[in-house]
Amino acid sequence: MTGSVPVVRTVSGLRAAVKAWRAAGESVALVPTMGALHEGHLTLVRLAKEKCARVVVSIFVNPAQFAPHEDFDRYPRDEAGDLAKLADIGCDLVWGPDRGEMYPEGFATRIVPGGAAEGLESDFRPHFFGGVATVCCKLFTQVLPDIAVFGEKDYQQLCVVRRLVRDLDLPLEIVGAPTVREADGLAMSSRNAYLTPEQRRIAPTLHKAIANAAAAVSSGAAPEAAAMEARGQILAAGFDKVDYVEVRDAGTLAPATTGTGRPLRVLAAACLGKTRLIDNIAA
Repeated sequence: MTGSVPVVRTVSGLRAAVKAWRAAGESVALVPTMGALHEGHLTLVRLAKEKCARVVVSIFVNPAQFAPHEDFDRYPRDEAGDLAKLADIGCDLVWGPDRGEMYPEGFATRIVPGGAAEGLESDFRPHFFGGVATVCCKLFTQVLPDIAVFGEKDYQQLCVVRRLVRDLDLPLEIVGAPTVREADGLAMSSRNAYLTPEQRRIAPTLHKAIANAAAAVSSGAAPEAAAMEARGQILAAGFDKVDYVEVRDAGTLAPATTGTGRPLRVLAAACLGKTRLIDNIAA
């Protein structure tokens, strides 16, 4: 399918479009993104299309989830390319507000999540999940979708958003989609564009190391020992720093407890030069 996809820039325009769909009895899905779309994002849109009659994709690089020293200004942006990709797969509408529309002058309210938002990413990016929870709550109340689709690559974020929806009684379902990977195992991410050719060669070690850790835990190894071995493998491959490799309860993200039979997840974050990569895998 080729053509164009409509873009709305105001909340009023967005609500008018969704209201018309609702009047026709159509279900609505939301796929929140920050743009620079790749096959991972497009897989989320295809899944949304399977589940609902209409799909809205939001494109908004959210300043509230970036610290001053982080990469907000250089975060990849390619709206024209994004719109072409979305038109090709039949997206119904792009919600593309600017910063002033999303956070108008005087904006002063922020959600402070706990639970799954505590530890792991928040130990290194303490501002992050507050920004994610706030913008997601706004997106959900702006679009009023039946479902919102998120990738499992950002697994802790998925857990935080699910808790947000439960705790605030928001009337939608959060759907998680499996991580989409390159042929060598590297999780697809917009930030992969930052990698030099040599760094790109090293990057798949992150996935290999946590896959090894997951296999070890599944075979009875102690979670901390498996995580420590994975950290060593990542550093030995040429990563500059490992922020964390942890084995956690897949539902709550509490530290893993062996012998309970509960599903576990291995989560990791590590830096290659100025690029920070995250990944996770079921154990």
